[in-house]
Amino acid sequence: MMKTKTLILLFVLSSTFMIAQEKLADKFFGNYSYEKATELYKEVLKDGDTSIHVLTRLGDCYYNNSKSEDAALWYGKALQKYDRDVNPEYIYKYIQSLRSLGNYSEANEWMKKFTEIQNNDTRIKGYDPENISKFNELAKTEKDRVVKLVNLPFNSKYSDFGSFIQNGQLYFASSRNTDEKKLYSWNQEPFLDIYKVSVEKKGDTIAYGSADFINAEKINTDYHEASIAITNDGKTMYFTRDNVSKKNKAKYDKEGTTHLKLYKATLVGEIWTDIEELPFNDDVFSTGHPSLSPDNNILYFVSDREGGLGQTDIYQVEIKKGNTYSEPKNLGEKVNTEGREMFPFVSQDSTFYFSSDGHLNLGFLDIFKSNVIKDEEAQPENLGAPYNSGHDDFAFFLNPSEEENDKTGYFSSNRPDGQGSDDIYSFDASICLQTIKGITRDLNTNDIIVGATVKLINEVGKVLEEVETNENGEYEFTVDCNKKYTVIGSKEDYKDDLKEVTTDNENNKETEADLYLEPLINDNQIVINPIFFDFDKSNIRTDAQYELENIVDVMRAHPTMVIKIEAHTDSRGRDAYNMKLSDRRAKSTREYIISRGIAQERIESAIGYGESQLLNKCANRVKCTEEEHQLNRRSYFYILKE
Repeated sequence: MMKTKTLILLFVLSSTFMIAQEKLADKFFGNYSYEKATELYKEVLKDGDTSIHVLTRLGDCYYNNSKSEDAALWYGKALQKYDRDVNPEYIYKYIQSLRSLGNYSEANEWMKKFTEIQNNDTRIKGYDPENISKFNELAKTEKDRVVKLVNLPFNSKYSDFGSFIQNGQLYFASSRNTDEKKLYSWNQEPFLDIYKVSVEKKGDTIAYGSADFINAEKINTDYHEASIAITNDGKTMYFTRDNVSKKNKAKYDKEGTTHLKLYKATLVGEIWTDIEELPFNDDVFSTGHPSLSPDNNILYFVSDREGGLGQTDIYQVEIKKGNTYSEPKNLGEKVNTEGREMFPFVSQDSTFYFSSDGHLNLGFLDIFKSNVIKDEEAQPENLGAPYNSGHDDFAFFLNPSEEENDKTGYFSSNRPDGQGSDDIYSFDASICLQTIKGITRDLNTNDIIVGATVKLINEVGKVLEEVETNENGEYEFTVDCNKKYTVIGSKEDYKDDLKEVTTDNENNKETEADLYLEPLINDNQIVINPIFFDFDKSNIRTDAQYELENIVDVMRAHPTMVIKIEAHTDSRGRDAYNMKLSDRRAKSTREYIISRGIAQERIESAIGYGESQLLNKCANRVKCTEEEHQLNRRSYFYILKE
């Protein structure tokens, strides 16, 4: 019976120790001390704790330090033992770790499982389990951009929309021609004409000239002309016009409706002339809003012709030799809906942009982008604010650029902050970057610390970058806007210091975050924060263990160092009892340090002095505050030999 009780007691003590070690490891993990946390979690493992928490936390320690091989090992162990009980986020981290090791086949198998569990996760968008070469793209996310919008100075109080830039000229449609006496019944504004305005970049600004009609013969009529596209050689223009007769009179269908048609014009000298109607127009439906593929071989347009999916659909035709075209092809349900799809535009990288009120939107027409040209099954993506609003947002145009990060262009909107019914806005979507920098100093002397290690950690605890401070104690990181970061400075024989930094959306902003590291060695002592014990107890609490790890670190860094430990109490309680209690606490402290691998002979003594060496007036029967009593509850770690 006695043997059984002893075994039970040993089991309880062992379990209590493992729980304490795990809590201590969690505390270091929570403070981004991943190497120390790794050491402590492995101690827990040695004692038999192979829980999901311990295995996945070990994986996280390595993952957050970008040590993929070890991260994959521990995530793999957790998944092997607990299978679907493991949080899906760890499955994804396991996939990422495998991918970074080049183990794409196994990563692909786990990705299949991940998609089954997380079928609404945005990280599986576009994933093809049969094509693992696409796997590399899954984790890529575009850096935050700051989008600056400008309502252009040449907008009028009338409708201005559509943008196309060619050879320093911006072409757009406008109803500003008040010389026309005829008004469009829909909005009681003059009919639309095609205008141009010069565009010149001057440093970081863009200068626009005065708006004027395009140089053309018989393009602008008494009716609508709008929405152009020009070939790469600058010699052919496609544009939209109301259906008019050769005598410039509107032509109507049986219901009395004038439909839109597509035309093309040729540049002769500096004049657009030789206007031709395209053969796939018709008097009974509309065709308009032209856009060209980057190689100019495909013409995209909008039509409400019979056989479409909605009110207006986007189509394409192949431009063939001899001024001929293929049969119009509907772009299908990945683009077109039962609503309105309009204003197609294709960027230089063949990204397809269009406006729609049929896909999920912020209200009325929104601008979308899609990879449908390269992948017919690609889903469109709403560009979101500030490109889109609760109003009509349309006619997107992206300037060609050789710089991947340079995204500038134009779109149109009737949002209420404009100058007219429709206005043209320019946008500059720059990748927003900021700088976090600072100096590491000694907290006590304010001296700079050279060679300190500073880590940049993101919001989920992953170490993004690690640098050493230079000869001036300086460090610097380039970071993304609108993120939360932690910077931690560390140096042998110093306590870590950390600063939390939240970046905003101001591009190129600098944030100073100086770090002050507190020295652990002061003259002949190792100085740490006070060690707290529970009332009337001598066992080492987790918070005390956390502080004692500083002692362990210093003694590991100085393998010949020998210390002695002193423990003191305040005056409350009996003198003899306090003497014994402090002695037990001193010896518990020594035993903890020894348990962490420090040789016993390196701690010469561990003695408690009770209340015999008070630092203030707070002796027996003297009324003192808690703070005054706290000053007397202390431990000293004297260095006897370095």
